[in-house]
Amino acid sequence: MVPRLLALAAPCLLAGALAAQPAPDLSRPTQVTRGVTYATTGGETLKLDVAAPARGGPYPGVLLLHGGAWMMGGRGDLAGLLPAIAEKGYVVASASYRLAPKHPFPAQLDDARSAVRFLRDNAKTYNIDPDRVAVGGFSAGGHLALLLALNPPPATEPTSAVTCAVSYFGPTDLSLYAASPGVEDAYMVPFLGKACKTDPDVYKKASPINFASKAAPPVLMIHGTADVVVPVIHSERLLAKLKSAGATAELLTVPGAGHGWGGKDADRAMGAAVRFLDTHLKGGR
Repeated sequence: MVPRLLALAAPCLLAGALAAQPAPDLSRPTQVTRGVTYATTGGETLKLDVAAPARGGPYPGVLLLHGGAWMMGGRGDLAGLLPAIAEKGYVVASASYRLAPKHPFPAQLDDARSAVRFLRDNAKTYNIDPDRVAVGGFSAGGHLALLLALNPPPATEPTSAVTCAVSYFGPTDLSLYAASPGVEDAYMVPFLGKACKTDPDVYKKASPINFASKAAPPVLMIHGTADVVVPVIHSERLLAKLKSAGATAELLTVPGAGHGWGGKDADRAMGAAVRFLDTHLKGGR
């Protein structure tokens, strides 16, 4: 049953993101720039779209990462979110990244890091405060957001550290999928290149839960309690491990919700995400 449900996973990953998009407040004008190249790597030209308040600033930056089982989707999937968040006083970017199986892990993490660096390097162009940058994502994008936040690159590399992170139903322990061979073969092997029993180390390197520490930036996870694609235990276990380490972490559960939702639940979740960003990116400002 679960493998059959997972056969529909990729469309669900995108639907979850789209369902969570609130309508923008058109009384606060925003400027949207689309198709900005942020990196060229692995034979791919990677682009992002940016939305910013039309006046004032500099503003905190937020990088958004789309879902799609690491194998499909693109920056346009989150187009509706850009002006909706920008009108809250943020510069928001939605980035495409290289997709599996053509580009296995860690290509996606490398691209997310490159996108953060691009926003910092071009902070003046996009009116961003380079000291206040967050990352957020949905499902596969939530996984990448958590991994980027919890596993910064070595100090010898340019910084892609973030101030805080928001994950909508992102998987945190990829080894859990090894218990379902059909699911592992369909999703983990294309993404990670191997089965867990063959190369458990790559599963550890790709699992945010293995990087929980006291040094972690604040994290908010939002998860439906009836999610069968990425069960809520992923967020619950990461929450426990982060709190045990002394880090700041929160989990908002949506009772009875699956892998994506709409209506009042989406409004409540987005409201919580914006309040979290306000707390950790704006503080008393």
